[in-house]
Amino acid sequence: MRTTAPQEAFLQAFHAEYPAVTAEAFSRGQAPDGRSSYEILCDRVAGSMRVLDLGCGDGLLLELLARRPGRQLAGVDLSSHSLALARRRPALSEAKLEEGRAQELPFADDSFDACVSHMALMLMSEIEQVAAEAARVLSPGGALACVVGGGAVGGEAYERFLTLLRRTIEETPSSQRIPALGDKRTRSREGLDEVLGPAGFAAVDWETVPIDLSGPVEQVWAAVSSLYDLGPLDGATVKRLRKAFFAEVRGMAMPDGYVPCVFRIRLATARLR
Repeated sequence: MRTTAPQEAFLQAFHAEYPAVTAEAFSRGQAPDGRSSYEILCDRVAGSMRVLDLGCGDGLLLELLARRPGRQLAGVDLSSHSLALARRRPALSEAKLEEGRAQELPFADDSFDACVSHMALMLMSEIEQVAAEAARVLSPGGALACVVGGGAVGGEAYERFLTLLRRTIEETPSSQRIPALGDKRTRSREGLDEVLGPAGFAAVDWETVPIDLSGPVEQVWAAVSSLYDLGPLDGATVKRLRKAFFAEVRGMAMPDGYVPCVFRIRLATARLR
């Protein structure tokens, strides 16, 4: 499989070490209505029977989609290690799980009613080719539904962590910094319209949803420290960052010991004309 270095090489190496990192970090997070970001995305394609997950990781989203009987499911991911976890899920025994790139999908034209992607589209290079491939494998009227990161909510632990992380990275050598990942256009409605429109998609429906990751400080640290930026940092630097984070949020803890931590997701949906 051809890869684009250094971005895809970095992602493959990171997920070889942390194959289920995204699901472990975000599966317990809840929107105001109690749903996780995975469940919200699943509900966006509730009427679709043939669904492809772009960047399926360890298969959590596909497992949720498999709750509807009769669905034909497929997933593609760069990481063989993440896919190995997905293949262990009994609900995905009949799913087509392929190691590959969203820029070169190993599926025939008109194979799916929907494509979904949870926190993965924003990491992909050659984004116009991703859009073209999604359009190719979708049937007319099919949906592309994605969750992308939307940043921190002011005054809470995730914002405090990002501030500390930026300072830490500024002080580290370039050898301990990640390569630039993805295309910034995937993080705004206007940018996605610019990418998806030429591929044949109608205007993007865009929604911002807060996801609550509050919990004991150790649990919150486990979630926020799952960011790719920590991957290249040496152990001593991560230890200092952890100590600084614990000190920063100590005064934020509520009477039950929970530290408030909220981040935003952007939910984007577009239909193929």
